[in-house]
Amino acid sequence: MCTGLFHCKLALAFAVLMDLVGGAALLVGVFAPLEIKGQDFGDLLVYTGALFVLMSLAGWVLWYSGNIEGLTQQKELGQVGKAVDRLARTVSRKIHTYRSYH
Repeated sequence: MCTGLFHCKLALAFAVLMDLVGGAALLVGVFAPLEIKGQDFGDLLVYTGALFVLMSLAGWVLWYSGNIEGLTQQKELGQVGKAVDRLARTVSRKIHTYRSYH
């Protein structure tokens, strides 16, 4: 039933794992007294957890964009797609040769 939402399983697994690790680190950093030899490490866990949650955003974007339905296939574009491909290759080559000479 939900097979359409699982095209990018690796991105989904990455996003969920980063959310779980980041959320756990945030909660431990906020609520657990983490003091070792007079140094408080709670802030470190809060910042690390926030970084993990931020990294999960990339996984969610990849997963969502990989599950977008309705994008036209190359075969459906026909001659227009071939012309756009040729134009993109030409522009890319000109930029590459310009950079290599300057």
